[in-house]
Amino acid sequence: MNLHQRKRVLVTGGAGFLGSHLCDRLVAEGSEVLCLDNFYTGARVNISHLLGKSNFELIRHDLTQPIFLEVDEIYNLACPASPIHYQYNPVKTVKTCIMGAIHMLGLAKRVKAKILQASTSEVYGDPAVHPQSETYWGNVNPIGQRSCYDEGKRCAETLFFDYHRQNRVNIRVVRIFNTYGPRMHPNDGRVVSNFIVQALLGQDITVFGDGSQTRSFCYVDDLIDGMVRMMHAPDEFIGPVNLGNPGEFTILELAEKIVTLTGSRSRIIFHPLPQDDPLQRRPDISLAEKKLGWTPAVKLEQGLKRTIAYFKTLTQA
Repeated sequence: MNLHQRKRVLVTGGAGFLGSHLCDRLVAEGSEVLCLDNFYTGARVNISHLLGKSNFELIRHDLTQPIFLEVDEIYNLACPASPIHYQYNPVKTVKTCIMGAIHMLGLAKRVKAKILQASTSEVYGDPAVHPQSETYWGNVNPIGQRSCYDEGKRCAETLFFDYHRQNRVNIRVVRIFNTYGPRMHPNDGRVVSNFIVQALLGQDITVFGDGSQTRSFCYVDDLIDGMVRMMHAPDEFIGPVNLGNPGEFTILELAEKIVTLTGSRSRIIFHPLPQDDPLQRRPDISLAEKKLGWTPAVKLEQGLKRTIAYFKTLTQA
């Protein structure tokens, strides 16, 4: 690609789990990638292999403060996304969701950039319909411990659609369901990373509730492919669109599968279910299949093997 033809793409939260994989994809495609992160939950090691690339630039910045750049596309991923991290400083989480959206939408408006919001399945709350389609408005507790993230992301979606209607900003909104893979933070409290770390260390595997609650697990490569497809979709399709793997597993099934794949002798123990923890979560991805030609390809066992191999390198370091 000619240097002058390269798209300048900003990835906020670019040193995080999803952001770093997205940066990998965009750098490989030849885009000029600006990775923005304040390293609140992101890690330099996630993007260290990109630092020598001529089409990659790292910017340390907190998205609650405005920034002025010249870019063609923006992927807005900046926000702590696991309960442990977003509940640690809930006010900061809300600020990142809302002020971050305002600052990035303002930037997109000024420079006429296309902008994609990484929203979440948490906008559906503890869903009263199953599986969840994009037409469902959700069942969210506005004052609970998870509300800083759930309502922050819901408000960000509101801002995106209002900037689109009022200011004609070219937006895209994706709702991301449980995603896993290499570079997950080992202490983020998410079920896949928790179980793998506990199994590799021979610790008891802690299942909350009786383990009958269900989740759907999408491998990171599939998720990134869906996001890129959405960014490149025709302008009349702005979303929101669900991105996730519709395969549904109980938490107990996941724990047993990880014990088997790691060859661990860990016991499975049960703890009380946290407040507002959804009992069912599974995406209806028929819209993504129809509009983006997207469907996840990596099976759970295949993805878990790759993720376990990554965590082995951490526990052996």
